[in-house]
Amino acid sequence: MVDESAPEDAALDAAERWLDWIDHGEAGDSYRAAAAIFRAALTPERWEEALRAARQPLGWVVARTLRSRKYATELPGAPDGEYVVLEYDTEFERKKHGVETVVLVREDDGAWRVSGYWIR
Repeated sequence: MVDESAPEDAALDAAERWLDWIDHGEAGDSYRAAAAIFRAALTPERWEEALRAARQPLGWVVARTLRSRKYATELPGAPDGEYVVLEYDTEFERKKHGVETVVLVREDDGAWRVSGYWIR
């Protein structure tokens, strides 16, 4: 029997490390650890600007709770592959009810890396 939660668990571990970098303003580290598709879409400078624009007005993360996780092999606007979509209920200093979405892709080396990140 195959453990179907294994990909989600591995992706969750990778997402938690990545979120820790962005929580501490380490845009460079988060960029270098992101998926190739993420790095192809943004320069390091553009990512730093986008991250600062998205996170600075909200302030520090006060609390983050995993809301949902879903394994998928197809996502809109992305090539077929292995993905895990994570949603977090996140409380920021200046935004009590935020939702962070982190999308991870399993790359050719087998590692899960962040390919998308949004806050709403």
